[in-house]
Amino acid sequence: MKYREILLKQLELQPYFDKEAVYQLSKQFDLKSTTVDTYISRSLKHKDIIPLKNGLYISSDFYNKSKSNISYFYFLANILRRPSYVSSWTALQYYNLATEVIHAVTSVTLKVTRNYKTKIGTFSYQSIKESLFSDFSLVKGEFDFFIASPSKALFDLLYFKTRQFKGLKLKDIDLLIEELRINIDEMDTEERKKFYSMIKNYIHHE
Repeated sequence: MKYREILLKQLELQPYFDKEAVYQLSKQFDLKSTTVDTYISRSLKHKDIIPLKNGLYISSDFYNKSKSNISYFYFLANILRRPSYVSSWTALQYYNLATEVIHAVTSVTLKVTRNYKTKIGTFSYQSIKESLFSDFSLVKGEFDFFIASPSKALFDLLYFKTRQFKGLKLKDIDLLIEELRINIDEMDTEERKKFYSMIKNYIHHE
């Protein structure tokens, strides 16, 4: 078996990997870094691996086995840009609160706003200040991922849509939620209270 095939077999077991992981693995076979770069470019050409961003990849085999599991995409969203958590439309859809079908995975990050258009889909990141990087938790499963609470997902959506609630009064919020066709009545009572509390505090302080 060729080194390339041996490496690929090892990497097919990983949910994602970077160049450093390939270098570490290749040391077991005493391969030079130039050989590793050739391996990566050939694997990309043969579509054995899929690029997510510069230096970050997933194997086509692992992707094909996991693509029906939505948590894999949320897991990758957390990895692509750190720190981040899944929020806004994507999280609302996860909680069955959004009627629109959302295709991009939307997250919130402390880093600058950025979109990654990959062969497996679009990952969108919106930058938020540190004081609002909160109210998310880790969902554990086959693929662990951080996601906003229902109340924070709705807050984040409106925060970005209204450019930080500029010029908005409290009475405008319900109308906006209705226009966006969000099923807030389906949200847990405590979560709804938390949402309006966040909105009141923010609009009051701003």
